[in-house]
Amino acid sequence: MSAPAKSQPVTRTPFKRWCDENTGLFFLIPWIIGFLVFKAYPFASSLFYSFTDMNFFKGIHQYGIMNYISIFTDRKTTTALMITFKYAFITVPLKLVFALFIAYILNFKIKFVNLFRTVYYIPSILGGSVAIAVLWRALFKDTGIINTLLGFFGIQGPNWLADRNWALFVICLLRVWQFGSAMVLFLAALKGVPADLYEAATIDGASKTKQFFSITVPMITPVIFYNLVTQIAQAFQEFNGPYIITQGGPRNATTLVALLVYNYAFQSNEMGMACALAWVMFVIVMILTIIAFTSQKHWVYYSD
Repeated sequence: MSAPAKSQPVTRTPFKRWCDENTGLFFLIPWIIGFLVFKAYPFASSLFYSFTDMNFFKGIHQYGIMNYISIFTDRKTTTALMITFKYAFITVPLKLVFALFIAYILNFKIKFVNLFRTVYYIPSILGGSVAIAVLWRALFKDTGIINTLLGFFGIQGPNWLADRNWALFVICLLRVWQFGSAMVLFLAALKGVPADLYEAATIDGASKTKQFFSITVPMITPVIFYNLVTQIAQAFQEFNGPYIITQGGPRNATTLVALLVYNYAFQSNEMGMACALAWVMFVIVMILTIIAFTSQKHWVYYSD
């Protein structure tokens, strides 16, 4: 009886061996293509166009730093930058304080606490939508619900959206109203504060206010830091509110940088100027973020 034939070893070409060793790379190809097409290329091209006078219909005729010079010398852009800083420095602290205050209240064991948590979170889901911005404009217009309610008490309400002193306040109020996402993070952080610290403080005779500033706040500073950085980035990118509610008015009183970028790009067709202004906004946010990260060693407490 003849012996069974030996199976021949399968020979693999170098290409097949490389494919077998890098199978995971093929699963990353769709993401890599998406990143290069929709992230890396627009990022690089916007930097290039920021040094040109790129126009959608006229093309490029000039190269240089003229856009950046114009940003810091033109009254329209400098005013937009100042208004954006004012908007961010008003909304970010108010939003964080209000979110922490509500989270602190909802951390207590009260009736229907889960319902209250849901209700307070809803504005963050709806707040960025166009419909809510339209509703906000209806609330604060000259004959809107707010002035109607004030009229019941004999108070003559201002023309909120046409008054330079009140228009930005209305936009800021919309952003502060969307405190739900920050509140949820604060609530999770409050749940993580050890209860024995409060018990020890109570035995020592510390009041609730003293416990809040000496125990609660230091223990949740990592979440405060995270919310601070994310809220700063969001504030400098605010667009829906000023565009839908006031269209940047009255007299550019609510024209934030993001809205001015849109106006340059899609109304004036000055894509080069829009790209330069977007890069200035990016650098400003980056600097503020670096400052926040540098300062955290002085006030952020990490328990581990």
